[in-house]
Amino acid sequence: MARIIIIDDDDVLREILARMLTEAGHTVTVTTNGFEGVKAYRAEPADLIITDIMMPYGGLPTIRVLRGEFPNLKIITMSGGGKPRLDVAEGLGANRTLAKPFTSQLLFEAISQVLPASPAP
Repeated sequence: MARIIIIDDDDVLREILARMLTEAGHTVTVTTNGFEGVKAYRAEPADLIITDIMMPYGGLPTIRVLRGEFPNLKIITMSGGGKPRLDVAEGLGANRTLAKPFTSQLLFEAISQVLPASPAP
């Protein structure tokens, strides 16, 4: 399974996502803002970043910094701020976007589209 860093300042959503992904077999690190998320990735790279847009040291600068340093990093961006923000995130290099609220099914579909399929046993 994948190593995933979740970056979101919403305590409840961050913990729900972490629990869902951990139960699905992923290794999850959580951070509360973009600055901490970038630090976490630099310290221990992950297969995927899932980041909110509207938070301290927001998702857009986070995507810009990570994409600049790690061009092959997979990024899923989420926001309740509407399609224009998600479009900007895509323009900065997010591989997929999710409008809040979203279902667990949409989240897992986005992850499976962004990460390469695991080899069959």
